[in-house]
Amino acid sequence: MSRPEPFIHYRDTVPGVFLRRVNRFVAEVRIDGKEIPVHVKNTGRLRELLVSDASVTLQRAPDPKRKTAYDLISVFKPGLGWVNIDSFAPNELMKQYLTGLHYDVVKPEFAYGSSRFDFYMESRGEKYLTEVKGCTLAADQKQGIGLFPDAPTERGVKHLKELAAAAGEGYHCQIAFVIQMNGIRRVLPNDDTHPAFGQALEMAAKAGVQVVSYGCHVEADSIRITERQGN
Repeated sequence: MSRPEPFIHYRDTVPGVFLRRVNRFVAEVRIDGKEIPVHVKNTGRLRELLVSDASVTLQRAPDPKRKTAYDLISVFKPGLGWVNIDSFAPNELMKQYLTGLHYDVVKPEFAYGSSRFDFYMESRGEKYLTEVKGCTLAADQKQGIGLFPDAPTERGVKHLKELAAAAGEGYHCQIAFVIQMNGIRRVLPNDDTHPAFGQALEMAAKAGVQVVSYGCHVEADSIRITERQGN
């Protein structure tokens, strides 16, 4: 029997229209003719996505006492379709994916060196590390290319250096780019935005770190991993 594809379906969602971003965490949207503040589940720049009058999908917050009653989870970009911007989604999808691979151990939030990696796994005495990054920036839709990061990330550079060090100590290491949009199959470093990340990625790959892209199918209220490409 085939293994089910990792899948997230958001419940209790409503459509809205994006108006403006107030700060990294809050945006204003229009729902049923009313302008309200909502929580943005992604601290990236998202400048090419969060534009005035864009159609968005929001999920009602479970805590009625929270300051913002909704989370912004996806945005529609003409020519690209729905893009998931929930920064928690990539880790949840990878947790499902890795659990389905029958490792003996799958442990999230694993401390190694001065970093904390998203997943540690074991299988038949072998040790594995996986760091997950979500990609929401399309570069070349015809070629299916996305870029990471969309803003400078010193933390991402640090993770790559630590993964390279771990690979040198016998760990099987992977950086997993989960692509939160349709039609994009491979992620390249965004050298224009943060050249140090691209340099660190090249160094990590030479040290034996697998660089893997996970393509997804995205709808307004769901996201599913559908394919894997890697070195």
